[in-house]
Amino acid sequence: MGKLAYEQELTCVVMSENDNVATLLKDIESGEVLRYMVGEVKQELAAKQAIPFGHKIAIKPIQSSEHVVKYGQVIGAASAEITPGEHVHVHNIEGIRGRGDKVR
Repeated sequence: MGKLAYEQELTCVVMSENDNVATLLKDIESGEVLRYMVGEVKQELAAKQAIPFGHKIAIKPIQSSEHVVKYGQVIGAASAEITPGEHVHVHNIEGIRGRGDKVR
């Protein structure tokens, strides 16, 4: 499969090589294989649960308290350990912007 054909089958978006989450381009089912690119490298990952369109999925292991990075920007900190393929949302991420107690 050529690069263009692969890009047309992408199911999530990663904007930065520093991202540890991808953003879904469609609703996905548990076990569904997601396709995305990090730079020029094609990647695949199976979802561990159903996740709605626009939500995030972990593409790298994220330790508790580690920054969650989307589009190259820190969007919060993990409130629990998150493994690749897991849904990343309010149940396992907390906001840290504007919080003096969370500055590192």
